[in-house]
Amino acid sequence: MLDDALWAFRTVYRTSTGKQRQWQLNDLDEWHQQAYGNSFIYKEQTKKWHDKRLRGSKEFQVGDRVLLHNSCLRLFPGKLRSCWSGPFMIQQVFPYGTVELHHPNKGSFKMNGHRLKHYHGDSLEVEERVNMLLF
Repeated sequence: MLDDALWAFRTVYRTSTGKQRQWQLNDLDEWHQQAYGNSFIYKEQTKKWHDKRLRGSKEFQVGDRVLLHNSCLRLFPGKLRSCWSGPFMIQQVFPYGTVELHHPNKGSFKMNGHRLKHYHGDSLEVEERVNMLLF
């Protein structure tokens, strides 16, 4: 039975329709290679577009003022309440993104730099007076 299938396969590909089928298979392989190349070009362009819009990495220096993202899960947070707390002063920058923060009332502690952003507000005394008036 296997010999019959092999014989049928060989006779089909010896005829002119077999050659046409072989050309079609070659064309299909070329289309596959072209589609693969196009998808590679598309992925490169998409990555370049995405990377161009990324913000630069956050570089913190000793003495910078930063805000800390409060990621605690709250079931009913206030609509207008900010998820950022602070401002904190950077005391020390460690390798691999760890930062030691200091707050006059809360003391010093270490935090991951991904949870921080630069603070560009008024001085700490003015901010504390405003917070006391609001709350």
